[in-house]
Amino acid sequence: MQLSLSRLPIGKIGKVEYIKDNNLKRRFLDLGLIPNTIVKTERYSPSGNPIAFNIRGTIIAIRKEEAENILIRII
Repeated sequence: MQLSLSRLPIGKIGKVEYIKDNNLKRRFLDLGLIPNTIVKTERYSPSGNPIAFNIRGTIIAIRKEEAENILIRII
């Protein structure tokens, strides 16, 4: 089942499938978010935006609007 990274529940693990927005694609690639990268949702901020993700052993906060451009598959 494919869904956006912003919908990945806390503690669940997903694999990056595709990045939709070409304008943000370079930034995500620089952060290590390339296809087949394993991502885990760590926590939401109190307001729900941004969301903290564990990407290659590093915690990175991504805005919800930007995370919607990353399609993942839950594993």
